[in-house]
Amino acid sequence: MATNFADACQRSGVERVVYVGGLGEVAPGDSTHLASRARVAGILAARGPPVTTLRAAIILGRGGSSYEMMEQLVRKLPVMITPRWIRTRCQPIFLGDLLDYLVGVLEFPETSGQGYDVGGPDILPYGEMLLGIGRRLQRPPRIVVVPVLTPALSAHWVGFITEVPANLARPLVDEMRSEVVCREQRIREILPRRLKGFEESLDAIFRDPSPAPGGGVKVPWFPSRGGIWGIGGGPSPGPLSGSRLRPPTNGT
Repeated sequence: MATNFADACQRSGVERVVYVGGLGEVAPGDSTHLASRARVAGILAARGPPVTTLRAAIILGRGGSSYEMMEQLVRKLPVMITPRWIRTRCQPIFLGDLLDYLVGVLEFPETSGQGYDVGGPDILPYGEMLLGIGRRLQRPPRIVVVPVLTPALSAHWVGFITEVPANLARPLVDEMRSEVVCREQRIREILPRRLKGFEESLDAIFRDPSPAPGGGVKVPWFPSRGGIWGIGGGPSPGPLSGSRLRPPTNGT
């Protein structure tokens, strides 16, 4: 799919692509989901027009599959039996802040061909995020960590409990085994802004669960950790044309 997209961009005269990929360093034995995101970024850079890659962890906002998975788990399970990855650290970013970065890099030609780690100000384990969401719902879960719970079993359990399909839950659970924190902060020098922390992001999510895209938190077409946008003068095969955001036709 990445190859087809890159070739279509070349044929259509797309001038630039902004790709939202996964945050975190990929090492042997780590998340295949993260490795897949890295491969997509490489294909786009090699075959298509200049690419700006934004590497993000969990995106805090309605419509993000990882966030929705966590909230549904909290809503349905007063007691959670979890694997050890519940203690893995993550640096989430608020959806509105990510969208500002996504559009903002288009104003700076020096970001073309570059990749940036993007994350909010807080670094915290997945368990703390679940507890934080639980406090907002007035039902903080009791978390019991067990030493043996395979990714496949965890994904099956998540798919059974939540509305997230098992085939999507598996890569999400797989990725949670890897620490995903920013290794550099160059984007903050190019686009300085006040970023929402975890609790402030939850304030926005629970204050108004369904505002319009760009000004709030509900963007149901927005992927949790991956997406492709194109910008160009001609018809663009990607869902970003100029500075106008619109949902993609195929959900990617």
